[in-house]
Amino acid sequence: LIARRRAYHKTTLSHHRFYRHPNLLKAGSGQVVASRPDQVWVADITYLPTQSGMSYVSFVTDAYSRRIVGHHVHDSLRSKEVEQAFRQALRQRAGQQPLIHHSDRGVQYCCDSYQQLHRQHGVQCSMTDGYDCYQNALAERVNGILKTEFLLARPKDLMQARKMVRESIDIYNQARPHLSLKYKTPDAVHRAF
Repeated sequence: LIARRRAYHKTTLSHHRFYRHPNLLKAGSGQVVASRPDQVWVADITYLPTQSGMSYVSFVTDAYSRRIVGHHVHDSLRSKEVEQAFRQALRQRAGQQPLIHHSDRGVQYCCDSYQQLHRQHGVQCSMTDGYDCYQNALAERVNGILKTEFLLARPKDLMQARKMVRESIDIYNQARPHLSLKYKTPDAVHRAF
């Protein structure tokens, strides 16, 4: 009868000097809604404790297909580590159609080097209005699915965490059906276009 106490680790530092972009996915007249793959990507960072310390996972997820298109497991919150997930996603991007990258207002996403990647690849930036996890709900949902359904055992170290995350993402993308996708897998929906 006692509610389980959840461990909470803040990965977002949103009080910084960098520019914060407007939220293009917010409900309203100008709201962008994904109607195809590689149109809107959502990004987030989550913690992944290991037996030897704390590690973090950066994800980039396609908003239309729910497919994780980029990820990186790292042991610090430096922007160069977080950029690796975005770089991986950009390498597998199909075509050069307009793309929006949506994230929270964390310093890693607002910093000059991350924004340079946006400009270099012609990606439009969108960010939450403040520290409101519901404005990046899809990315938070993917984090939750991976941590509550797949990453149940605590990895020994960073190397094992990377292996576990890679295997979990493969299962998530290729084998896990989604109700929101009419019980199709993210890979099936992504490839259908």
